[in-house]
Amino acid sequence: FLAFVFLVLLPVNGDVSYSIPEEMKRGSVIGNIAKDLGLDLGRLSARKARIDTEDNSVKYCSVNLNTGELIVQERIDREGLCAKKASCVVKQELVLENPLELHRINIRVQDINDNSPQFKEESLKIEIQESADKGASFLLDEAHDGDIGENAVQSYSLQQNDHFKLNVKSKGSGRKYGELVLDKELDREDKKEVELLLTAFDGGSPQRSGTVVIHVTVLDANDNVPVFTETVYKASLPENSPLDTVVLTVSATDADEGVNGEVTYGFDHVSDENQVFSLNPKTGEVKVAGAIDYEKESSYEMQISAKDGLGLASYASVVIEIIDINDNAPVISLKSLTNPIPENVSPGTEVGIINVQDRDSENNRQVRCSIQQNVPFKLVPSIKNYYSLVSTGQLDREVVSDYNITISATDEGSPPLSSSKSVQLSVADINDNPPVFEEQSYSAYVSENNKPGSTLCSVSARDPDWRQNGTVIYSLLSGEVNGAPVSSYVSVNGDTGVIHAVRSFDYEQFRSFKVQVMARDNGSPPLSSNVTVSVFISDVNDNSPQILYPAPEGNSFMTELVPKAAHGGSLVSKVIAVDADSGQNAWLSYHIVKSTDPGLFSIGVHSGEIRTQRDISESDSMKQNLIVSVRDNGQPSLSATCSMYLLISDNLAEVPELKDISYDEKNSKLTSYLIIALVSVSTFFLTFIIIILGVRFCRRRKPRLLFDGAVAIPSAYLPPNYADVDGTGTLRSTYNYDAYLTTGSRTSDFKFVTSYNDNTLPADQTLRKSPSDFVDAFGDLHFFQIRSPLGQLLSFNYPFYKTSLSVTTASLCLPVFSVELQIVFVTLSMVLNPVVSLVIYCEEQVTPRLLLLFYKDLSNFLDYS
Repeated sequence: FLAFVFLVLLPVNGDVSYSIPEEMKRGSVIGNIAKDLGLDLGRLSARKARIDTEDNSVKYCSVNLNTGELIVQERIDREGLCAKKASCVVKQELVLENPLELHRINIRVQDINDNSPQFKEESLKIEIQESADKGASFLLDEAHDGDIGENAVQSYSLQQNDHFKLNVKSKGSGRKYGELVLDKELDREDKKEVELLLTAFDGGSPQRSGTVVIHVTVLDANDNVPVFTETVYKASLPENSPLDTVVLTVSATDADEGVNGEVTYGFDHVSDENQVFSLNPKTGEVKVAGAIDYEKESSYEMQISAKDGLGLASYASVVIEIIDINDNAPVISLKSLTNPIPENVSPGTEVGIINVQDRDSENNRQVRCSIQQNVPFKLVPSIKNYYSLVSTGQLDREVVSDYNITISATDEGSPPLSSSKSVQLSVADINDNPPVFEEQSYSAYVSENNKPGSTLCSVSARDPDWRQNGTVIYSLLSGEVNGAPVSSYVSVNGDTGVIHAVRSFDYEQFRSFKVQVMARDNGSPPLSSNVTVSVFISDVNDNSPQILYPAPEGNSFMTELVPKAAHGGSLVSKVIAVDADSGQNAWLSYHIVKSTDPGLFSIGVHSGEIRTQRDISESDSMKQNLIVSVRDNGQPSLSATCSMYLLISDNLAEVPELKDISYDEKNSKLTSYLIIALVSVSTFFLTFIIIILGVRFCRRRKPRLLFDGAVAIPSAYLPPNYADVDGTGTLRSTYNYDAYLTTGSRTSDFKFVTSYNDNTLPADQTLRKSPSDFVDAFGDLHFFQIRSPLGQLLSFNYPFYKTSLSVTTASLCLPVFSVELQIVFVTLSMVLNPVVSLVIYCEEQVTPRLLLLFYKDLSNFLDYS
């Protein structure tokens, strides 16, 4: 078949035409369309090259994307496509995308001799009057051949006989038919019937033929043939006319009478028209018998015969023109669609190709195409009836994830017809949204001493993106809390955002801290956001009160000396305690749980000050033992106890118990060394001080101050995390008192006055009265300090008037001295100054001791505070 393929290139509109024989096998090559159109063979697949039709009818061919060849895809039957038309052209379209191109392909189908001639009936019956003259002709039914041209009926042959010969003639349309010519008169008495064999031949190669038997009956003479009123009958008919609609009526008359004058009408040859129209053989009415569709056939031409009773016939043509009406709505076809479309596509991106067709003609096929206004897309006219669907704005999947685009098409007919098509378009997600926390910041509250692993709080972030772009993972940002990594304090569940405590928290170490939590999605690249989580630790009453003074340890010898002349309400001593907790958990209250004489002493519930409830009498026991309980205000309440030893006496001589105080034997050797060193140093100063004091006593005598002392608790003793809460009963870091004794009496009254300061002093300061504070009141005052070889700070004040002494921190990194050694130090120092304040601190025990205050007066008043 390839030998019959002819290529015709048309120079206009990029069209290409091919000429092929009908009935080519499927897969046969028509031509190389890529080469003929100058297309890039390598891009045919990328440009989605394909064969399409204008009216979505049968696609008779296809394109081989690898070779660019146009091949036969469906059976091509010229007779079925074009019937008797001289030219049969199959129109196909080559569509390419990116960019959109359309090339029309005209395939001219050449006829081949694949049909044999056929007669309408298997036998022809002719009745001839015996009176017929020689040379009379009798019209024979023509043979029908589906082929055209040379392949159609070209000749007829009549079987050899004695009476007839055949005369072949042509009609105006080129069709050939035969006439039976009487060559020898008939003799009915000789032969009533004659059978002849008529053969029709076409001009194809190889030649095909068809036969029919002619039965000739010899009759009496019938000398008139029917005559039509018109040679050609014409009519117009709207398409879609209902069945049995009368299109026209043909009429023929016969001058004969009787049977010879009865006319019968019929279609002349085999065709498809009898399926669309019917002919009444008696009346000659032509009626609609099938569907009339202008789009299938715009006109019909038929041959009608009129025969009398004896077989004489005449012929006429009927031409029916079909009038088009607007009965076809536009057809919308989606040729290409990019689905889904990324949400970050730029405006003007082509996402689909639409084709709109209307099978009607003229104005009825003019189409307007539109799209609804509420979508970010529009239709842009392209080639012929093609439209491009392009985006007009920025897409956001989080706002609209799917679009239902309705495309409408309306023709110009009257009334206009329209159709619509819905296109579902999905928007593909792009990771363009970071996770967003539901709150600007989070706060978590947890009690101290919590269990590791307990839940503190939960953070939550939302990401409107889809699937992995919207999957949120939580993590902690690196940081430090009190010098330690934040991960050693808290952890976060990466999936749920629940924050857990890694360790147990202590309110006394820190009260709050902040962590940064990051929420990150799984997109590419990932997006993230941070939020601050503040963790607040609430206090729990987990610390018992700690008593600073007197020391609760058994190694301390805490004794207070109470003058016998003390009146009711006199301040005897003070219990000093602190609580590491805060708030009401650190509110301390003081209670005497046991005492030698319950009615003699009382303690301030909130201050801890021990005072006499009444005047001391001679009947009171010299030794008073108080057990003091300090309780906080927490739930449950915690407490601590201490013992306070009070001696009711005016001088040391009345206290024999001092002789029984023991000390460790291991310090005896060290004591000897210290005594020798101290005696050597003291002897050096003895003469000098006696001379100076003698001169001063001679020049000016003034009343002697027997006692003036102050006690302060150094700030260095306070534990590092203790809170100093004013008004809670806890003693301030520095607490000073002045003590006075009258002169000239061994049993002088002991007067207690208020402290130097009512307000809290800074922790690193100690209340101190410098010598200049007393110059105006007491004249020239000398003050100096000497540090002994053992590290004691010896303070000397003279003349012997009002003297203010304060406890001053002195560094002595030695073991705790025994009481005997302390007494020796004081005894040796006693000769150096009438009023000597000696303070010893041992940092190992962290317990301040005011050892002894000795006076030159023979009363030797002893006070521990």
